[in-house]
Amino acid sequence: MSRADEIFVSNMKEILEKGFSDEHLPVRPHWEDGTPAHTIKRFGIVNRYDLSEELPILTIRRTAFKSCLDEILWIWQKKSNNIHDLHSHIWDSWADENGSIGKAYGYQLGKKAIYPEGEFDQVDRVLYDLKHNPQSRRILTNIYNFEDLHEMGLYPCAYSMTFNVSGDTLNGILNQRSNDMLTANNWNVLQYSLLLMMFAQVSGLKPGTLLHVIADAHIYDRHIPLVEKVIAKPQHKAPKLWINPEIKGFYDFKVEDFKLIDYEYETLEEKIPVAI
Repeated sequence: MSRADEIFVSNMKEILEKGFSDEHLPVRPHWEDGTPAHTIKRFGIVNRYDLSEELPILTIRRTAFKSCLDEILWIWQKKSNNIHDLHSHIWDSWADENGSIGKAYGYQLGKKAIYPEGEFDQVDRVLYDLKHNPQSRRILTNIYNFEDLHEMGLYPCAYSMTFNVSGDTLNGILNQRSNDMLTANNWNVLQYSLLLMMFAQVSGLKPGTLLHVIADAHIYDRHIPLVEKVIAKPQHKAPKLWINPEIKGFYDFKVEDFKLIDYEYETLEEKIPVAI
């Protein structure tokens, strides 16, 4: 069965059985109708995914592969902060009348700095170091920039990625301050697994381990019945992933260069509400 399913089910059961509820406390998130969006949460969940074994994608419910990939390319490749450059509507609630989400996500990755080796933004610095300084312990990105937080439509949830090369293998740590587990947990895991795989391919490395560190792993109150339904569904084998082997540069990747093979998944008829 899919290892991603096993980890997800274990996380959800832990939150439901041992989590802390904020139902009697004031909270910032709310539902579209204005009702406060309360959660039950666990602090400090850490999950490990071996990308050499399988692609960590859920089968107990569908993860929208192409939209997921399109968003990570929007952030890391286009370095955009405008939803008009995105092919889905997942960021609409946090964008202004011009489509901007402010100085968030792609904007932060695209900010340049001068180094002895030349001028780089955060993405290009990582790509440079993976090729020229693979044994460095300083290959990381951070988009939680304090001085710009007040100009962001949403503070970054997944805010830091650390890359580490062991021999011919590329590993990574994704740090996340907050994770809406039903809506976005596997979405984020899949995205950063794909990013690590892309970086590995263009750097002549093999993808290894993705370590996912979540500070606040939570289930929203209106999601609890859906979570209970999802984790009871049958699990399937993880699908195979094909990545176009002809792509040698990170900025050449397109959504069409990735294909899922034999992706079996369970359906969820209900629409998942998103707290804002």
